[in-house]
Amino acid sequence: MSMWGGRFSAPTADIFTQFNDSLPFDYVLAPFEVIASKAWAEALQGAGIVTADECARLQQGLDEIAIELGKTPDLPVRDRAEDIHSWIELKLQDKLGAVGRKLHTGRSRNDLVATDLRLWLKHSLGETQQALLQCIQALLKFAKAHQHAVIPGYTHLQRAQPVLVAHWALAYVEMLERDLLRLQACLKHMDQSPLGCGALAGTGLAIDREQLALAMGFNSACENSLDAVSDRDFVIEALSLASLSMVHLSRLCEDVVFYCSGEAGFFKLGDAISSGSSLMPQKKNPDVFELIRGKAGRVAGHLQAMLMTVKGLPLAYNKDLQEDKEGLFDGMLQWQNSLNILAYSLSHIEVDQQAGEQAAELGYANATDLADYLVRLGIPFRDAHEQSGALVLFAIEKGVALGELSLEDMQQVNSEIEQGVYKVLQLEAGLQARNALGGTSRAQVRSALLRAELQFNAQKAELKHVRQARLSDVDAIYELITYWTGKGEHLPRPKADIMQAIHTFAVVEENHQVVGCAALYVYGTGLAEIRSLGLKPGLEGKGLGGAIVQFLMGQARELHINRVIVLTRAAEFFRRLGFKDADKSRWPEKVMKDCELCPRKHNCDESGLEFWINPQVSTRIELLTQ
Repeated sequence: MSMWGGRFSAPTADIFTQFNDSLPFDYVLAPFEVIASKAWAEALQGAGIVTADECARLQQGLDEIAIELGKTPDLPVRDRAEDIHSWIELKLQDKLGAVGRKLHTGRSRNDLVATDLRLWLKHSLGETQQALLQCIQALLKFAKAHQHAVIPGYTHLQRAQPVLVAHWALAYVEMLERDLLRLQACLKHMDQSPLGCGALAGTGLAIDREQLALAMGFNSACENSLDAVSDRDFVIEALSLASLSMVHLSRLCEDVVFYCSGEAGFFKLGDAISSGSSLMPQKKNPDVFELIRGKAGRVAGHLQAMLMTVKGLPLAYNKDLQEDKEGLFDGMLQWQNSLNILAYSLSHIEVDQQAGEQAAELGYANATDLADYLVRLGIPFRDAHEQSGALVLFAIEKGVALGELSLEDMQQVNSEIEQGVYKVLQLEAGLQARNALGGTSRAQVRSALLRAELQFNAQKAELKHVRQARLSDVDAIYELITYWTGKGEHLPRPKADIMQAIHTFAVVEENHQVVGCAALYVYGTGLAEIRSLGLKPGLEGKGLGGAIVQFLMGQARELHINRVIVLTRAAEFFRRLGFKDADKSRWPEKVMKDCELCPRKHNCDESGLEFWINPQVSTRIELLTQ
């Protein structure tokens, strides 16, 4: 039974039906069709199309279908229906009779499929966001575990300069963080609901589309009905960011494949992620990384197919758009699977520090350090570059490393070279010389690792529904602060002050209700303080307080704040988050601003703790104050 048979006097051919029907692949939209249909039933009641009793029956019937789908997700595939929309409607009619036939009033499969697909993609990207964070976390763990190991860096696949393994891993962290930002932007761009736009010109019913959008979890409703039903930008954008992210994963995998090869030997694969050869017993193949590399082309192919599908489509809906789903479904699946297996595999890679260090010392990777040494002697860089190259050629002819040339040999090229050159040519000296921001020196990599961990924790906090506070949160924040003020934990804050400082607050939600808050207050000296931290009673131990702090620490990092302080009776909580005990008497800003107003100022029982976001600044200050 079709949803459109009244216009036709003869049945459609079986061969056409098989070619036309989408149920074999769009059945995955069924749970989201239920969400959209439940919201639509409420909208129909609001428009006076169905009664409250009929709406309740529709809701119950849809809930029953959702339960059946939860037990058997591929249940629709077993039935003969044209698509998931007709399957849901037919099931509802079987349960409710004539009432079920009222659900489709005022809507079209055009606006419905566009809505279902957005709901599905929002859910899928939410899962992918977690997979990206897991992959970033795995790279950070790998970097921390091997932050002392050295390997040669390459340009043109030729050994260039030594780098720390952690520096290599953090390069991919940077790439995946950009992918995460693009994903978050994609979610924002597609967070509008097409439902209620009908086939192309809008619905003829008095539907509150903004309320309908909110009921489904969208931020707002699409504003142009023609665009809403035919727009697939969100599909293209999702496949685009998936393709780019897969390229990043592919590059990482290419590095791993090479580093594991007999020609390099810097990395060793664990048995859990390796395969062997059916012929050659000695082989240990990096199949995981080769498969990810291959799947990058598969995902990029889906993007190209989608671009070609929409490039010549007139407004509004055309059946060509049925081709949007299979590529999108598979592209998102391959991206998620690749992220998940890579996160798992990184923990099964060992680094051969000796092999990496030996390789870094070979290939005259310290030639640039020699040129820099000559520059410090006052020689123009181009001349220094030429002289260093001449000494490399001399060393090659003698079959020795640069550091093995005698001083007399070096002085044949430049008589000003002295004994101190040998210290410059050591591997460690070359690493430490790259101490500018973004370099591979040990100090810079430690700082970069700390910054990356702060960024990761801030992004992870958003998954716990931590967000920037809005004016509509003022009452909830005031209630939380007032409660903890009564417990003696906070200083009182007038509601007007909270409103003026709302941009400094972050909140955490549960069931769309604000249940916790904290503020990042920046003093005139650039010092920042986390304060007014509080949760609703009974929510302790769920990680919500830590998530708010991590979110604010991410903001502090983005603001280029070097140090964050806290004055608290919950010192252990902050120690677990990486804060260190500090002498609060050395915080004149805090003492002058708040401590003078505190009723306990002469009997303070709070501990002072601080977190240096840039530990190099901390080191410089300590040296200046000694």
